[in-house]
Amino acid sequence: FFKQSHTINVEKLLGRDAICIENNQVSKFLRDKVCLVTGGGGSIGSELCRQIVLMQPKKVVILDIYENNAYEIQQELVTQGFGDIISVEIASVRDLDKLRLIFEEYKFDIIFHAAAHKHVPLMETNPEEAIKNNVRGTYNIAHLAHKHNVKNMVLISTDKAVNPTNVMGASKRVCEMIMQYMSQTYTNTKFTAVRFGNVLGSNGSVIPLFTKQIEVGGPVTVTHPDIIRYFMTIPEAVSLVLEAAIMSDGGEIFVLDMGEPVKIVTLAENLIKMYGYKPYTDMKIEFCGLRQGEKLYEELLLSTENLKETYNKKIFIMDLQHIDGDKFKGDMCEILSLADSNDSVKTVEQLHR
Repeated sequence: FFKQSHTINVEKLLGRDAICIENNQVSKFLRDKVCLVTGGGGSIGSELCRQIVLMQPKKVVILDIYENNAYEIQQELVTQGFGDIISVEIASVRDLDKLRLIFEEYKFDIIFHAAAHKHVPLMETNPEEAIKNNVRGTYNIAHLAHKHNVKNMVLISTDKAVNPTNVMGASKRVCEMIMQYMSQTYTNTKFTAVRFGNVLGSNGSVIPLFTKQIEVGGPVTVTHPDIIRYFMTIPEAVSLVLEAAIMSDGGEIFVLDMGEPVKIVTLAENLIKMYGYKPYTDMKIEFCGLRQGEKLYEELLLSTENLKETYNKKIFIMDLQHIDGDKFKGDMCEILSLADSNDSVKTVEQLHR
């Protein structure tokens, strides 16, 4: 039921028109290329795979540590006739030795790096795991991209990386800095990041939670009556990622104009109505308080960041920021060492620094 309503009523749910990003250059860019999608079994990763296979690539490698999700997207694409160009590698982005073997085997042209720990409350209580997976994983992939002369690497980032108030957002900001550091240090690979807000219907996000709550009769739980977020659909997010890849000269952070932010309670009310119930009358909505590390609102930009327009009026480029390479490399080595020692307190202190 939800998939149907998601397709038909997404504008109603979001309170804005869906963003259509179409560019024939994307097809030309991906044709006959060997593509790696890390986190390829996740919400964004699997949609990347779905869209990439339509562009006549030479090969799409789905890399994921969670075999169930990887298997599901593999079977979906095999059923659609793409079995010959799909490969699955079960591996962690933390495992540099295994990644080396994979890079040597496939000789990638383009990498879409979607593998990450993303749950805000869980990373608050497991900060060292956010660093091991998000920071080390991103650096491992970027390091190998440079070593193997990969043409493009695109990082999937988040609005939570802006003025971060939580470990997950701060770890993703470090990932953006890795892209910028690599870009200004090496020229053989174009490193870029794409930053957007919450993805409607992604695994572990608010819509699947609301859907389950409605289907058992409620109540629907919202953290705060005034909490707002920028939202986009999974296809919108992936279209942005693909188009940003072809725009990249290296070092940029691309930002999508996502319209006005949406109140979470409005999403809940609209979803309840889609199920044929009246909010607050037929279906209770309860407010349970902000979770640790959560903001009332997210930002897509720091106030000091300036935007440049692109040929697509919905996509902007942040001003490139210079990274002090030696200092950044030293700081990153320090935080990885602290994370490896499983010292949560010192890891968070270094993340602040």
